Amino acid sequence: MKMISILKKTDAQVERKWDARFIKDKIFTGFIIIFSLITISPIVLIISKLISKGYKQLNWSFFTETTPNTYQAMLAVNLGEIIPGGVLNGITGTILMVLIASIMAIPIGIMVGIFLYENQTKKYAVIVKDITDILQGVPSIVLGLISYFWVVKYITNGFSALAGSFALFIMMLPLIIRSTEETFKMIPVSIKEAGFALGAPYHKIILKVMIPSGLSGLITGILLAISRVVGETAPLMLTALGSMVVNLNIEKPTSALPLLIWEFYNDPNMVDLIWATSLLLMMLVLGLNLISKYIISKRNL
Repeated sequence: MKMISILKKTDAQVERKWDARFIKDKIFTGFIIIFSLITISPIVLIISKLISKGYKQLNWSFFTETTPNTYQAMLAVNLGEIIPGGVLNGITGTILMVLIASIMAIPIGIMVGIFLYENQTKKYAVIVKDITDILQGVPSIVLGLISYFWVVKYITNGFSALAGSFALFIMMLPLIIRSTEETFKMIPVSIKEAGFALGAPYHKIILKVMIPSGLSGLITGILLAISRVVGETAPLMLTALGSMVVNLNIEKPTSALPLLIWEFYNDPNMVDLIWATSLLLMMLVLGLNLISKYIISKRNL
């Protein structure tokens, strides 16, 4: 009987202990859910606000026409109509400058990333890695100033799409370098050793073995770099300046979607275009990030 009573007490103690753990688990789970909702609520509010304010301006002319002048916008606002025109000059300018910056940043970034991967312990590689990390943390306005003094004043002798592309190139470079290095670190060493065992030269192992093996990681890094710079305004204000017309000449000032948002902000008649352009830019950045996430998920399968 004494043994039975001891066992009952033990069972009761275990049951109370499990009840306490169950309660703590539910409380902790509740806190996680609450903090998760708090974390995602800003982006949900931002997206809902942009959609509710900007969808009215999204029509065919918004993508095929250049920005209107103040008089056209004021007349449309007073009549309660949709503001005529669009952001074609910003779309073409953004594509042009990001394309030129990518042409410069992708090959250089990949080559430097490969160098850092192959020489991880060498002093020069460590210095380059530290400079890359510092460059990644430099504010974009500082990079815009550097581009202004280096390119605008002494190379192009004026604001231009080329100067804006150079500013974006500097911003993209550290992201591509570090993503390339980390991608190559994830590739099994045995793959490279197999290439050497077959007698392949070093450059062919890099081009034919290593890069194809890490292609998904390289593409992900490139997309993340593009999604970072596509929404930058400060560097382009000091380099590209902006334009009210479509300009594909890299030696002349050109516009971009972030620059148009800033220009619309300074005109009270362009408020609707601010929301619509911001919605378009957010959709572009969100699309690039979703594509990169999809590539990462496929890579990890």
